[in-house]
Amino acid sequence: MRLIAENLTVERGGRTILSGLSFLANAGEAVVLVGPNGAGKTTLLRTIAGFIRPVSGSIRLEGGQADTSVAEQAHFIGHANAIKAHLTVRENVRFWATYLGGPREAEGRVDLALQHFAISGLGEFPAAYLSAGQKRRAGLARLLVAARPLWLLDEPTVSLDAASTKVLGAAVNAHLESGGLVIAASHLPLGFARAREFDVAAAARGIVPA
Repeated sequence: MRLIAENLTVERGGRTILSGLSFLANAGEAVVLVGPNGAGKTTLLRTIAGFIRPVSGSIRLEGGQADTSVAEQAHFIGHANAIKAHLTVRENVRFWATYLGGPREAEGRVDLALQHFAISGLGEFPAAYLSAGQKRRAGLARLLVAARPLWLLDEPTVSLDAASTKVLGAAVNAHLESGGLVIAASHLPLGFARAREFDVAAAARGIVPA
Protein backbone atom coordinates (compact mmCIF):
# COMPACT_ATOMS: atom_id res chain seq x y z
CA MET A 1 0.00 0.00 0.00
CA ARG A 2 1.18 3.52 -0.68
CA LEU A 3 -0.19 7.05 -0.74
CA ILE A 4 0.67 9.07 -3.83
CA ALA A 5 0.15 12.82 -4.15
CA GLU A 6 0.93 14.33 -7.54
CA ASN A 7 1.28 17.97 -8.56
CA LEU A 8 -0.96 19.32 -5.81
CA THR A 9 -1.93 22.97 -5.95
CA VAL A 10 -4.01 24.16 -3.01
CA GLU A 11 -5.47 27.60 -2.35
CA ARG A 12 -7.03 29.02 0.79
CA GLY A 13 -8.76 32.38 0.90
CA GLY A 14 -7.65 33.13 -2.64
CA ARG A 15 -3.98 32.57 -1.73
CA THR A 16 -1.90 29.72 -3.10
CA ILE A 17 -0.52 27.69 -0.19
CA LEU A 18 0.89 24.69 -2.07
CA SER A 19 1.94 24.58 -5.71
CA GLY A 20 3.06 21.58 -7.73
CA LEU A 21 3.72 19.44 -4.66
CA SER A 22 4.25 15.70 -5.07
CA PHE A 23 5.23 12.99 -2.61
CA LEU A 24 5.00 9.28 -1.87
CA ALA A 25 4.40 7.47 1.42
CA ASN A 26 4.82 3.70 1.65
CA ALA A 27 3.15 1.21 3.94
CA GLY A 28 4.99 0.77 7.20
CA GLU A 29 6.56 4.23 7.30
CA ALA A 30 5.82 7.51 9.02
CA VAL A 31 6.33 10.67 6.98
CA VAL A 32 6.94 13.65 9.24
CA LEU A 33 6.11 16.97 7.58
CA VAL A 34 8.58 19.71 8.42
CA GLY A 35 8.97 23.33 7.44
CA PRO A 36 8.49 26.82 8.89
CA ASN A 37 5.14 28.13 10.09
CA GLY A 38 2.95 28.85 7.08
CA ALA A 39 4.73 26.32 4.86
CA GLY A 40 1.48 24.41 4.35
CA LYS A 41 1.86 21.37 6.61
CA THR A 42 -1.64 21.61 8.09
CA THR A 43 -3.07 22.52 4.68
CA LEU A 44 -1.52 19.38 3.18
CA LEU A 45 -2.90 17.15 5.94
CA ARG A 46 -6.37 18.66 5.63
CA THR A 47 -6.27 18.24 1.85
CA ILE A 48 -5.40 14.55 2.17
CA ALA A 49 -8.19 14.23 4.75
CA GLY A 50 -10.68 15.63 2.23
CA PHE A 51 -11.47 18.87 4.07
CA ILE A 52 -9.90 21.00 1.33
CA ARG A 53 -10.31 20.35 -2.38
CA PRO A 54 -7.10 20.98 -4.36
CA VAL A 55 -7.20 23.31 -7.33
CA SER A 56 -5.29 20.70 -9.29
CA GLY A 57 -3.41 17.46 -8.78
CA SER A 58 -4.44 14.14 -7.32
CA ILE A 59 -4.20 12.01 -4.18
CA ARG A 60 -4.68 8.25 -4.26
CA LEU A 61 -4.13 5.30 -1.94
CA GLU A 62 -2.81 2.37 -3.94
CA GLY A 63 -3.61 -0.95 -2.34
CA GLY A 64 -6.51 0.50 -0.36
CA GLN A 65 -10.21 0.05 -0.99
CA ALA A 66 -10.76 0.98 -4.61
CA ASP A 67 -14.38 2.03 -4.11
CA THR A 68 -13.65 4.17 -1.04
CA SER A 69 -12.15 7.65 -0.96
CA VAL A 70 -8.79 8.33 0.67
CA ALA A 71 -10.56 10.41 3.33
CA GLU A 72 -12.80 7.48 4.26
CA GLN A 73 -9.73 5.32 4.81
CA ALA A 74 -8.03 7.82 7.10
CA HIS A 75 -8.06 8.96 10.70
CA PHE A 76 -7.45 12.68 11.07
CA ILE A 77 -6.32 14.18 14.37
CA GLY A 78 -6.13 17.97 14.19
CA HIS A 79 -5.32 20.69 16.70
CA ALA A 80 -8.72 20.30 18.38
CA ASN A 81 -9.52 17.15 20.34
CA ALA A 82 -13.09 16.75 19.05
CA ILE A 83 -14.32 16.00 22.57
CA LYS A 84 -17.83 16.84 23.78
CA ALA A 85 -17.47 18.33 27.26
CA HIS A 86 -20.89 17.14 28.51
CA LEU A 87 -20.22 13.50 27.60
CA THR A 88 -18.12 11.13 29.67
CA VAL A 89 -14.76 10.00 28.39
CA ARG A 90 -16.18 6.57 27.53
CA GLU A 91 -19.18 8.12 25.76
CA ASN A 92 -16.86 10.28 23.67
CA VAL A 93 -14.71 7.34 22.61
CA ARG A 94 -17.77 5.15 22.03
CA PHE A 95 -19.24 7.85 19.77
CA TRP A 96 -16.16 7.73 17.57
CA ALA A 97 -16.27 3.93 17.48
CA THR A 98 -19.86 4.10 16.21
CA TYR A 99 -19.38 7.08 13.91
CA LEU A 100 -16.31 5.58 12.26
CA GLY A 101 -18.13 2.32 11.64
CA GLY A 102 -16.18 0.09 13.97
CA PRO A 103 -17.02 -3.62 14.19
CA ARG A 104 -19.76 -5.08 16.35
CA GLU A 105 -17.25 -5.67 19.12
CA ALA A 106 -16.73 -1.89 19.31
CA GLU A 107 -17.10 -1.84 23.11
CA GLY A 108 -14.06 -4.08 23.39
CA ARG A 109 -12.12 -1.70 21.18
CA VAL A 110 -13.24 1.21 23.36
CA ASP A 111 -11.88 -0.59 26.43
CA LEU A 112 -8.56 -1.29 24.72
CA ALA A 113 -8.25 2.31 23.53
CA LEU A 114 -8.94 3.66 27.02
CA GLN A 115 -6.41 1.26 28.50
CA HIS A 116 -3.72 2.07 25.94
CA PHE A 117 -3.97 5.81 26.53
CA ALA A 118 -4.16 5.31 30.32
CA ILE A 119 -7.58 6.87 30.79
CA SER A 120 -9.61 3.80 31.82
CA GLY A 121 -10.01 5.23 35.31
CA LEU A 122 -11.53 8.38 33.83
CA GLY A 123 -14.08 6.57 31.69
CA GLU A 124 -17.15 7.75 33.62
CA PHE A 125 -15.89 11.31 34.20
CA PRO A 126 -17.41 14.14 32.14
CA ALA A 127 -14.80 15.30 29.66
CA ALA A 128 -15.21 18.86 30.94
CA TYR A 129 -13.31 17.86 34.10
CA LEU A 130 -10.24 16.57 32.30
CA SER A 131 -6.88 18.29 32.10
CA ALA A 132 -5.57 19.39 28.70
CA GLY A 133 -3.35 16.32 28.47
CA GLN A 134 -6.18 13.96 29.44
CA LYS A 135 -8.43 15.52 26.81
CA ARG A 136 -5.73 15.04 24.21
CA ARG A 137 -5.37 11.37 25.12
CA ALA A 138 -9.15 10.93 24.92
CA GLY A 139 -9.09 12.49 21.46
CA LEU A 140 -6.23 10.26 20.34
CA ALA A 141 -8.07 7.15 21.56
CA ARG A 142 -10.23 7.17 18.46
CA LEU A 143 -7.22 6.02 16.46
CA LEU A 144 -7.70 2.57 18.02
CA VAL A 145 -11.48 2.10 17.88
CA ALA A 146 -11.84 1.67 14.11
CA ALA A 147 -9.31 0.33 11.63
CA ARG A 148 -8.02 2.88 9.13
CA PRO A 149 -4.83 2.29 7.11
CA LEU A 150 -3.88 5.98 6.97
CA TRP A 151 -3.33 8.15 10.06
CA LEU A 152 -3.04 11.91 9.57
CA LEU A 153 -1.71 13.61 12.70
CA ASP A 154 -1.36 17.39 13.08
CA GLU A 155 0.80 18.29 16.10
CA PRO A 156 -0.40 15.11 17.87
CA THR A 157 1.74 15.60 20.99
CA VAL A 158 0.27 18.98 21.94
CA SER A 159 -0.49 19.01 25.71
CA LEU A 160 1.14 15.59 26.18
CA ASP A 161 3.90 14.95 28.70
CA ALA A 162 6.89 12.72 27.94
CA ALA A 163 5.19 9.54 29.17
CA SER A 164 2.05 10.16 27.12
CA THR A 165 4.14 10.97 24.05
CA LYS A 166 5.73 7.51 24.38
CA VAL A 167 2.24 5.96 24.64
CA LEU A 168 1.25 7.66 21.39
CA GLY A 169 4.50 6.51 19.80
CA ALA A 170 3.76 2.92 20.78
CA ALA A 171 0.34 3.12 19.10
CA VAL A 172 1.85 4.60 15.94
CA ASN A 173 4.67 2.05 15.82
CA ALA A 174 2.19 -0.84 16.18
CA HIS A 175 0.17 0.65 13.32
CA LEU A 176 3.29 0.84 11.16
CA GLU A 177 4.24 -2.74 12.04
CA SER A 178 0.83 -3.87 10.79
CA GLY A 179 1.44 -2.18 7.43
CA GLY A 180 -0.28 1.12 8.15
CA LEU A 181 0.72 4.58 6.96
CA VAL A 182 1.26 7.70 9.08
CA ILE A 183 1.70 11.29 7.94
CA ALA A 184 2.34 13.72 10.77
CA ALA A 185 3.26 17.35 11.28
CA SER A 186 5.10 18.33 14.44
CA HIS A 187 7.64 20.80 15.77
CA LEU A 188 8.72 18.26 18.40
CA PRO A 189 10.47 14.87 18.16
CA LEU A 190 7.86 12.13 17.82
CA GLY A 191 9.91 8.96 18.28
CA PHE A 192 8.13 7.08 15.52
CA ALA A 193 9.80 4.02 14.02
CA ARG A 194 10.82 4.08 10.36
CA ALA A 195 10.15 7.80 10.11
CA ARG A 196 11.50 10.15 7.47
CA GLU A 197 11.13 13.90 7.10
CA PHE A 198 9.45 15.64 4.19
CA ASP A 199 10.15 19.35 3.82
CA VAL A 200 6.88 20.81 2.57
CA ALA A 201 8.31 24.22 1.70
CA ALA A 202 11.18 22.74 -0.30
CA ALA A 203 8.89 20.32 -2.14
CA ALA A 204 6.55 23.15 -3.11
CA ARG A 205 9.55 24.87 -4.70
CA GLY A 206 10.35 21.75 -6.71
CA ILE A 207 13.27 20.63 -4.54
CA VAL A 208 13.16 16.88 -4.08
CA PRO A 209 14.35 15.88 -0.57
CA ALA A 210 17.31 13.48 -0.49
